Amino acid sequence: MTEQIVLRPAVPDEIPAVLALWARAAKGTSITDDEAGVAALLARDPDCLIVATPAATLGVNSADGPATLLGTVIAGWDGWRCHLYRLAVDPGHRRRGIGTALLAAAEERFAALGGRRADAMVLDDNALGHRTWQAAGYQPQPQWSRWVKPLAG
Repeated sequence: MTEQIVLRPAVPDEIPAVLALWARAAKGTSITDDEAGVAALLARDPDCLIVATPAATLGVNSADGPATLLGTVIAGWDGWRCHLYRLAVDPGHRRRGIGTALLAAAEERFAALGGRRADAMVLDDNALGHRTWQAAGYQPQPQWSRWVKPLAG
């Protein structure tokens, strides 16, 4: 049963709440999991970080404090490929359709932008993540490996 939620782009005032959600709900961390990294993401593409909030908080403004975040997904589009990152749902709100709704919103965004295929970054040892992505129709590509090089620090 899907909880009554609102899906919308994150706003800069919510960056601390986003980081707190990722700390308790996401597996692993990235070198961009900080206020500067998320702020740069939102400055580059203000619609890419989709958040789920309780419907009861619709209209909550920064004077009242940030809305409670139930989940997030980054739906990044570089003009060629659709990339999914940081699908995270608050542990106390899992198995209520929030992750499914976030993925559907990300896929709708990609379709509207002309994307043809989405990929997701999932840690090898994240068994819960593997089940979630597989249930959503995603499959690993064993012929590819991710190669990285930190550019800062």
